[in-house]
Amino acid sequence: MTSISPECNDLKKEYDDCFNKWYANKFLQGDTTPACEEIFTLYRACIWKAIKEKNLDTLIGDARKEKPFTGASSSDAPPSEKP
Repeated sequence: MTSISPECNDLKKEYDDCFNKWYANKFLQGDTTPACEEIFTLYRACIWKAIKEKNLDTLIGDARKEKPFTGASSSDAPPSEKP
């Protein structure tokens, strides 16, 4: 599956590869130490840039107001909305 923007595809692949390796080799062995955080931060920033360029950020904000996602952490918010 590709990302929301072609500009983000390489970052998505790098993150997916990192996550899958961590999940198989660490998490399933009981090691829950976070990994891939740096690439995830870069990938998330790329996605939010594409979302804003496509004017989807307003729709996402409206949807969150209408039906808040309970249990969401601040990492689920776009970088500009973090506390």
